[in-house]
Amino acid sequence: MKIKEYKLLINGKWEESKNVKSIKFPYDGREAGKVHFADKEQVKKAIESAHLAFSKTKKLSSHERSVILEEIVNGIKEHKRELAESITLQSGKIIRHSLVEVERAINTFEIASEEAKRMEGEIIPLDLSPQTKGRIGLLKRFPIGVIAGITPFNFPLNLVAHKVAPAIACGNTIVLKPSSQVPITSILLGEIIRGTDYPPGGFNVVPSGYGEAEILLTDERIKKVTFTGSPAVGWELKKKAYRKKVTLELGGNAAMVVEPDANLDYAVKRAVFGAFSFSGQICISVQRIFLHNKIYDKFMADFISQTKKLKMGNPLDEDTDIGPMINLEAAKKTEEWIQEAVDNGARIVLGGKRDGVMFEPTILENVKPELKISWFEAFAPVVVVYQYKDFEEALKGVNYSIYGLQAGIFTSDLKKVFRAYEELDVGGVIINDVPTFRIDHMPYGGVKESGFGREGVKYAIEEMTELKLLVINLEV
Repeated sequence: MKIKEYKLLINGKWEESKNVKSIKFPYDGREAGKVHFADKEQVKKAIESAHLAFSKTKKLSSHERSVILEEIVNGIKEHKRELAESITLQSGKIIRHSLVEVERAINTFEIASEEAKRMEGEIIPLDLSPQTKGRIGLLKRFPIGVIAGITPFNFPLNLVAHKVAPAIACGNTIVLKPSSQVPITSILLGEIIRGTDYPPGGFNVVPSGYGEAEILLTDERIKKVTFTGSPAVGWELKKKAYRKKVTLELGGNAAMVVEPDANLDYAVKRAVFGAFSFSGQICISVQRIFLHNKIYDKFMADFISQTKKLKMGNPLDEDTDIGPMINLEAAKKTEEWIQEAVDNGARIVLGGKRDGVMFEPTILENVKPELKISWFEAFAPVVVVYQYKDFEEALKGVNYSIYGLQAGIFTSDLKKVFRAYEELDVGGVIINDVPTFRIDHMPYGGVKESGFGREGVKYAIEEMTELKLLVINLEV
């Protein structure tokens, strides 16, 4: 089979580079494709084309922007299988979940198509004093210009969609630097957008190293940087882009709390999904579970039983539940963190073994909260379980973290629901479901080391636009 080459998308045209890299399937190392990586001059060229294209995109009507987004939806639907297979072959995500990701991206662009028609303003009375009689204000949102999008490996299509769709919906242009591990899906999306009426240069795809892409943080023509990735990279990025609008989604170590009055069968089922989907390589993967001591034994017995049923194997097989981690380095780091916990008194209840890039679903008890496997983002198929006696103790346990993205609470007690809502220092509290829950129009983002700003199409549009006031004096 001939290996396909994927080029840069700059100003609506495909462009070659001198640096061509091989993208490998994490499961068995086979080549998924060859990708051209941009040099600094090509990144500059992409910025310039986006800057020039903004003079056209900002003038598009809401109807035109909505129709373009509908065309993108149709293009994704037409290439659904190809996109899903590209996700699996680059990231190792099981094919069933890759197909779900494509469906979510369709939904994200559909939402954006509707939101393009809802960029409403307001009329503000300004006659609040005798001196301002007859004055009114009109408030409207305007696109800001060129957006730089930097995306991670774990959702190669939908996390890209969460930056691209709102940018198009409000008339901005975008230069996208996808993860170096999974650039092919973004290039395929570029081909779809290239086939619409969005002006050339409105969407550019420039896979590159961080050195080559650093100009995205410093070039004055870039008005906003939206980044999803690690805290180490994200906070340094913010320092360099200090004069720009910035959104950071930096991950977490999400927790769930299960009260005695919860539906335990449902909580167990969702915990298995939340902890081990995509081998735990999700920002809101369940990493910590707090169980009331009255239901601890029952929950754990069922949780272990259901986790044992998960099938590890080739992610291209429809019946596989657990595929590989993104690379050997990530798998080895997980192994080291688990060993550190064991050396400090933790007990492996299930799993704990690595075979190359494959890592068993792992459940740990008796982990000191300050150890890496509990304190930092594991990004692995590992969950740490704690017991508690009262609800306040559980909430303190959830908050005992440098992260604050989302948390899940399983209870039927409305007072406890609102207590959690008030007390938890996170961006989202999910009741009777895992913190892994997300639907693509809801505001999504975190606090503390999880970053700041919100995604979710409507909320991303607010971050990608500027309010402008028009004051009218009717007395003259």
